[in-house]
Amino acid sequence: MTDELPLSGITVVSCEQAVAAPLASRQLADLGARVIKIERPGTGDFARSYDTTVRGQSSHFVWLNRTKESITLDLKRPEARTIMHQLLGEADVFIQNLAPSAASRLGLGAPELRTLYPRLITCSISGYGSDGPYRDAKAYDLLIQSEAGLVSVTGSPDHPAKSGIPAADIGAGMYAFSGILSALYERERTGHGSELEVSLFDSLIEWMGYPLYYTEYGGAAPARTGTSHAAIAPYGTYRSGDGADIVLSVQNEREWRSFCTIVLETPTLYSDERFASSTARVVNREALDSTVNSVFGAMTAEDLAGRLDRAQVAHARQREVADVLNHPQLAARNRWTKVDTPAGPVRAVQPAITVPGRAARMGPVPQTGEHSRAILASLGYDAAAVEELIQEGIC
Repeated sequence: MTDELPLSGITVVSCEQAVAAPLASRQLADLGARVIKIERPGTGDFARSYDTTVRGQSSHFVWLNRTKESITLDLKRPEARTIMHQLLGEADVFIQNLAPSAASRLGLGAPELRTLYPRLITCSISGYGSDGPYRDAKAYDLLIQSEAGLVSVTGSPDHPAKSGIPAADIGAGMYAFSGILSALYERERTGHGSELEVSLFDSLIEWMGYPLYYTEYGGAAPARTGTSHAAIAPYGTYRSGDGADIVLSVQNEREWRSFCTIVLETPTLYSDERFASSTARVVNREALDSTVNSVFGAMTAEDLAGRLDRAQVAHARQREVADVLNHPQLAARNRWTKVDTPAGPVRAVQPAITVPGRAARMGPVPQTGEHSRAILASLGYDAAAVEELIQEGIC
């Protein structure tokens, strides 16, 4: 058995910023790829300055950029584009999420690169795609969540809300990651690279599949119900007598019968016509929730958990973010490790994709341009030439 990770030997060059492209490339790095991150001279990826909460560093940047090499290039300068093409000539994958049309203006559009480098896999990440009336629109995460309808189905009845995490960016990053993996597999069979396009809007529209079907064929959009569910009941957050928030998800009639009998200790409720089907329970949610709350409010969280376990009814604790940092499941499975950053080591969660018997790759978070000199030297530039490029602001 090899100790190498699945993508060892793969080189990724990424003109990336913010969340979507950095998430895609970081996951490739997690699996063993060498990722060369192209940043602006001086300022670098603007996500570096989103906040200063991680020992003076951005929480977004630390999350998304471990294990990468950073080189700074002013791609508006011909000398920098020459360096860029030297890197691409040795790369397997090129990712970019530059502003609309920027890659083409810089000579880094997919058609040009596919002609120059037939084995190269190109992945372009944009807000709305390469055509259509929204092609050039600004595409920050909140704007995409709004246009895709996610905000309209999230929150309470009176207050729509965006997702608390950058859902559109994460969705696009995940589709870019999986698309690149499929393209690498295809290249093994054909010998040729391929061109991929991923948009934040298309990614989130895919995630909106259930609300879209529900609306088109049901005649109305799913109601905003907080932690409840528009089509399932009982479902959502209920409070125990000692103040713990218990989350339920009763998904089928077997669980409903068991919930009535063992948890509520009211077997007759199962045959009550108000609650005799999933649809009926949703229609009569207020009465159902009143019954559940009256039982839960008289019990401790520990006693409730015992009944729910015996009934084999799905449940969880609604935890605050601070609680998740000490989640017993993460501790039991040794999911926490350390990652070095320019400000010192920080805790980091192991990659979601693990390869049994092979250690996860958890390299340092780079400083802006930290690897510029080493990368340029590897391309054949001598020390004097490298310093000249840096002094002139090209790198």
